[in-house]
Amino acid sequence: MKTYLAKQGEVKRNAVLFDAADQVLGRLAVKIANALRGKDRVTFTPHIDTGAFVVVINAEKVKLTGAKEEKKIYQSYSGYRSGLKEVAAKDVRKKNPERLVRDAVWGMLPHGRLGRAQFKKLRIYAGGEHPHAAQKLETEKTKGEN
Repeated sequence: MKTYLAKQGEVKRNAVLFDAADQVLGRLAVKIANALRGKDRVTFTPHIDTGAFVVVINAEKVKLTGAKEEKKIYQSYSGYRSGLKEVAAKDVRKKNPERLVRDAVWGMLPHGRLGRAQFKKLRIYAGGEHPHAAQKLETEKTKGEN
């Protein structure tokens, strides 16, 4: 019996909706990363992009456990001397709540050409509204029931 390897043209993409409201950030990011990579499918192939398109809503309502709201630091570096900026998670949530989910998911994807291609299929929205209603998104709970 041979191992099945998907070809790029054979991949059938679906679209999945994740609601981040009252979900723990790390656990949600694992589910999103698995959907983007296609690891939740039987046709998963490590070197081919077999994942789904993912839409995340309510990013501003994601939960951080423990004291991470105060102590977790997000860094950005401009490349210049003394160009390091550090911002606490509570300030990131106020200014750019999508960054919480985006950075967590990016850390769980491969950092190369394939990972960048998979990451482009992710759309994150702070509120409950999104412009992707025409794509007939599956919710994460009903995804495996079809």
